[in-house]
Amino acid sequence: MKAGPIELGEGKSSAPKAAVNRGVAILDFILRILAFIGTLGSAISMATTNETLPFFTQFIRFRAEYDDLPTFTFFVVANGVVSAYLLFSLPFSIFNIVRSKAQNSRILLIILDTAMLGLLSAGASAAAAIVYLAHHGNARTNWSAICQQFNSFCERTSGSLIGSFIGVVVLILLISLSAVALSRHK
Repeated sequence: MKAGPIELGEGKSSAPKAAVNRGVAILDFILRILAFIGTLGSAISMATTNETLPFFTQFIRFRAEYDDLPTFTFFVVANGVVSAYLLFSLPFSIFNIVRSKAQNSRILLIILDTAMLGLLSAGASAAAAIVYLAHHGNARTNWSAICQQFNSFCERTSGSLIGSFIGVVVLILLISLSAVALSRHK
């Protein structure tokens, strides 16, 4: 028998590696639930946002609703689609907890998470631009700030944006976490 150099990691069991992968999978599951709550809460908050102001008499009223602006409608739809995706991705996340060496499901989740990140960030960014205009207006185009009159409407739309951007950050963490878990397999 010929004795050769021992490579680093040779002779060690894969139990610590599997435990780390299981921990990553559990964190993935928790983050998916957190992102689901944030995106669903944002969609519900924006979809139920409206405010009515009387104008001189009670017969003439100004009303602000989320569906008055197509951007807010896109925001609600994008958050709804992403929250539905996150709900339907939970079984894959559970599968990754049970089978910590699974690679194909992680690759699928990375691809779909990236697509949902694009959709969610597009909806949140577009809505953020409209909320900024509502708060500050634009003097060059004669758009006045409406948040001085529709204060409750603006507060709710701003709150919806916070939940949606939390979902964006969590999706970025999920993609990074899945990439780290895949890199540990090799």
